[in-house]
Amino acid sequence: MNRPDLPLARRIDLVSLQLVVAVGETGSIGRAAERAFLAASAVSKRLSDLEAALGTPLLVRHARGVALTPAGESLVHHARAMLASLEKMQGELGEFADGVRGHVRVHANISAIVQFLPEDLGAFARAHPAIKIDLEEHLSAEVLRAVQEGAADLGVCHVGRGAGLLQSLPYRRDRLVLVVPQGHPLAERPAVDFVESLDFDHVGLHTGSSIHLALHEAAQAAGRPVRLRIHVTGLDAMGRMIDNGLGIGVMPAGAFELMRGGVGARLVAVALNDPWAARELRLVARDFAALRALAEHLQPSRAAPPAPGPVPIPPGAVPLPA
Repeated sequence: MNRPDLPLARRIDLVSLQLVVAVGETGSIGRAAERAFLAASAVSKRLSDLEAALGTPLLVRHARGVALTPAGESLVHHARAMLASLEKMQGELGEFADGVRGHVRVHANISAIVQFLPEDLGAFARAHPAIKIDLEEHLSAEVLRAVQEGAADLGVCHVGRGAGLLQSLPYRRDRLVLVVPQGHPLAERPAVDFVESLDFDHVGLHTGSSIHLALHEAAQAAGRPVRLRIHVTGLDAMGRMIDNGLGIGVMPAGAFELMRGGVGARLVAVALNDPWAARELRLVARDFAALRALAEHLQPSRAAPPAPGPVPIPPGAVPLPA
């Protein structure tokens, strides 16, 4: 339908998008037609109509088949994303037909996932078997962005100054500790200032994590660099690197306790005196009204005791709707 006055959604259809993806993947109209159980002439006609609707050539035809033009490559990229979203939508709607009456997408940072959410979400799932929860791990900043953009219904992360217009509720408190091997010069100390650790190599979490940012802000304030020897993407990996002499590291106390039976038996957690080592994890959502059951379940009064160490609760808590 070559009507430039119509919106793009009225000028293209999903079948044509599937066909252009198939042609891009196979390099042949004939093989794409076989995949779609259509005649090659029908596929060629649809692609010609699609080019007319978009006002630009998508394919270069040659003796050995076809190749995508730059516009065709761009269309295939976007078409794949649209078709993947359609499949995800179909899967979610199918769950409603199968009796799943709720679906909550939760994004959380690594501290929440390692320390608290397995038990909390497991208990919620047992109490509400008709509600499905999808959990993904992301950096705190990415969690906030996903909730703001609607890619996640609920976020669990360190909020800092990035909550914007999102509603926020307290979830848990944790405390960062300095993890060192047994026999390390700091291992016998009951507590240290973070600046004392800057004389040693560090094993750090990936750039952008809330722990990484906190360490570098503290180091900048002290006018010292962090001697970062290696980046890792998980707390278990950090523990193994420290155990093998690649440096020392900072992680939540609760995460270190979970390592007690493995490499943690050969490591020592030293308390940090710095005020920023005491942190709060918060729940964030655009509107808690639709998440009332889960939000209430995750409130501190329902959750297990927080990690030790006083943490002032920042202002801005939003009460659940009545």
